[in-house]
Amino acid sequence: MTEANTRMGIWLMVATTFVFAIQDGISRHLAGEYNVLMVVMIRYWFFAAFVVAVAARASGGLKAAAQTSQPILQTFRGLLLAAEICVMVLAFTLLGLVESHAIFTSYPLLVAALSGPVLGERVGWRRWAAIGIGFVGVLIILQPGVAVFSPLALIPLTSAAMFALYALLTRYAARADSTATSFFWTGTVGGVAMTVVGLWFWEPMTPRDWLWMGSLCITGALGHWLLIKCYEVAEASAVQPFAYLQLVFASLIGLTIFGEVLEMNVVIGAAIVVGAGLFTLFRARQAPHD
Repeated sequence: MTEANTRMGIWLMVATTFVFAIQDGISRHLAGEYNVLMVVMIRYWFFAAFVVAVAARASGGLKAAAQTSQPILQTFRGLLLAAEICVMVLAFTLLGLVESHAIFTSYPLLVAALSGPVLGERVGWRRWAAIGIGFVGVLIILQPGVAVFSPLALIPLTSAAMFALYALLTRYAARADSTATSFFWTGTVGGVAMTVVGLWFWEPMTPRDWLWMGSLCITGALGHWLLIKCYEVAEASAVQPFAYLQLVFASLIGLTIFGEVLEMNVVIGAAIVVGAGLFTLFRARQAPHD
């Protein structure tokens, strides 16, 4: 992998996090006006169409993309991600972008912690120490035992745990299925599931919000396309640290567009969580079993 490819991958990851942060901001607006399940359903319609279009153009077409020896695992992955998105969008409406993303950044630590029981990987004491320090950062954000602690703060933590499990199951599925197959099942299963649930919560939208919904769908597809291109040109371990920029971009949107407040405990806690997460990524790259 050349230095030029790595540099291009980094810029693609920065662009990906920026687009996904915009998507989160639009989701926060729409879910504040309409039912979360309906918003996620319409978003999934476009995502499923995007996934099918990508699969149809690939070698072997839809038949090759849909072929899997582990349909139960792939179905569960698709359902899990759809549910996780609903939980996270709900968190945006209840807590805002800043606090939700500050807590959600703990998911790489959860991935590291769960990689042993889920994938049978060995996690060394250094990474366990980083995981422990990272969750001290989460506690600083949550402030349990403090009078102002809100149980609502557990919602993005639940989302982080769900996404961590999804990420691990994706790695597990990759032992037998291609990335294209997992991507196809993620979009189609999620699209079907959200339609079955979301149609019961349909609400009429204003023309202006339909424009926002269109923007939400476009940013979702663009973000996934950029992410695919990112991993095509560079190694995941080289670009993954830059995924934390989504916290920065989403927080800026929360502060400037939605008038959210940046609390000092959130800043300190998020810094600890991100630092611990970067260390676990570094250790995983340098010494996989240390």
